[in-house]
Amino acid sequence: MTTATASAPVATGVGALLREWRDRRRISQLELALRADSSARHISFIETGRARPSQEMVLRLAEHLDVPVRERNALLIAAGYAPAFPETPLDDPSMSALRAGMERLLAGYEPYPALVCDGTYHVQAANQGMTVLLDGVAPELLRPPMNAMRITLHPRGMAPRIRNFPEWREHLFGQLDRQLALLRSAPLRALYEEVSGYPLPDGGRTGAASGEHPPLALPLVIEHRGTVLSFLSTIATFNTPMDVTVSELALEAFLPADPETAAYLREVAG
Repeated sequence: MTTATASAPVATGVGALLREWRDRRRISQLELALRADSSARHISFIETGRARPSQEMVLRLAEHLDVPVRERNALLIAAGYAPAFPETPLDDPSMSALRAGMERLLAGYEPYPALVCDGTYHVQAANQGMTVLLDGVAPELLRPPMNAMRITLHPRGMAPRIRNFPEWREHLFGQLDRQLALLRSAPLRALYEEVSGYPLPDGGRTGAASGEHPPLALPLVIEHRGTVLSFLSTIATFNTPMDVTVSELALEAFLPADPETAAYLREVAG
């Protein structure tokens, strides 16, 4: 069973939190001060609690430390300020343009599979190409809210059809580990604990994928009705998001890793 190798920040004061983020980024006080147009002395005073940073300074330091948007709100609250970034539900009317844009992007990937997930891997949108990957998945896993990690790793999900399941499982848990190291997210931790307890398909099979892996990226190798398909996964996010919800959205597209897969998808799409 895979276990998490990193944990999210546990400090509560803004100085201690900023110090933990700086340590995670492996940046010295002097380097951070130069980036933020401050001084190492002032950074030291903030981290030790001898100085209270302004709201502008908190946001400036968070920007240079590449702190996730949700955690920037946490830093502001710890410093005694109101959150600066809203968390707008995706079904809010103000998100209509964003939703329409995502639908156009997903349609543009047809006939290749593509989907949009939030910060806890709940599927917010998907295109018709995903039906190839979801073929044979148990109906209960496809009921809203669908969860991409659960669908992929569950023994009644995609797992039995993934030819290189051990490698793909390791890749997904590495992804979860990195997110848990950055986000203090109880739902994400609960998801991790759930999927890490799933048994391996076929009594723990460890079969490898057929054929050669592309040299630059790990493919998802999966069977669809007797045909072996190979995909390379790409993930796109929004630049400079100003909303927590938007900051955690990710569009994942599965592009054919070989001409045979591309031809098969075009044929299936008709």
